Amino acid sequence: MNTSVSATDASTVLPLEENNIYQGDSLALIAQLKSETVHLILSDIPYGIGSDDWDVLHENTNSAYLGSSPAQRTAGAVFRKRGKPINGWSEADRAIPKQYQEWCAKWAPEWYRVLKPGANVFVFAGRRLGHRCVCAFEDAGFSLKDSLAWIRSQAPHRAQRLSVVYSRRGDHSAAEEWKGWRVGNLRPNYEPILWFTKPYKIGTTIADNALRHGVGAYNEDAYLRYVNEPENVIKCGLGSREGGLHPTQKSVRLMQALIELTTREGQLVLDPFSGSGSTLVAAKTLGRKYLGFEAVPEYVEVCRERLAPDLLSY
Repeated sequence: MNTSVSATDASTVLPLEENNIYQGDSLALIAQLKSETVHLILSDIPYGIGSDDWDVLHENTNSAYLGSSPAQRTAGAVFRKRGKPINGWSEADRAIPKQYQEWCAKWAPEWYRVLKPGANVFVFAGRRLGHRCVCAFEDAGFSLKDSLAWIRSQAPHRAQRLSVVYSRRGDHSAAEEWKGWRVGNLRPNYEPILWFTKPYKIGTTIADNALRHGVGAYNEDAYLRYVNEPENVIKCGLGSREGGLHPTQKSVRLMQALIELTTREGQLVLDPFSGSGSTLVAAKTLGRKYLGFEAVPEYVEVCRERLAPDLLSY
């Protein structure tokens, strides 16, 4: 087994080796895995809301997507690009949720195939289109076990004041009338984590499945190292000097909590959309085998650096 970390083009590797990060299309890569070999899939998948080029998953060519306003250009590391149209939603725009579900449906069956019976999946799919991800997964055969609430310690708030918009137009009467109103969303401190399971074989129990396949139950004692109560709410933020590697980066501690909740040492954790590699780092630090796929070369390099034996850090 190759325990080093490498970034390898998908077309040159068959079969895939554990404890590696591979560059390429996740659907093409996962097709190379044997059936019923993965103990957990934990992935922060693209949300389909246009946060960057890789997050545009629809087919229409709305020119407002990935554009920006003066306020967005000075907003810092978040919300620099527009993930929504301006001046109303067209018929093509309203098809975006359905197209996101169709995108999820392309790879959900492969996730189902490679997982062991009774194995778990944790998916970060966002608040806006997560329900479409649920539909695609249920159609692929998964059961939705729960929706965990991840509470972040910090979250950006960029809701523009409506009074400022009117003031810039010179409409001071409207600015006064709409004082206190904003355009946008509330501070997004909460994100759902969709928890799916692959049904275990008919005629068996979860207890039987745990003995045969090593999955199906959850480790409450291990989970309580990360939370105060065995509940479906996790409060966790990025650690010191952990951020800045990816626009949607998740904390290693959060991923560790989910990995310890559902797997044992030596089991295989897969992340088909690895991003900056937080899932892979968490798996490695906990003594799990890991396997990651990532399409963007720059992020593959970030994963490689974070997983290097002499540089392993959060």
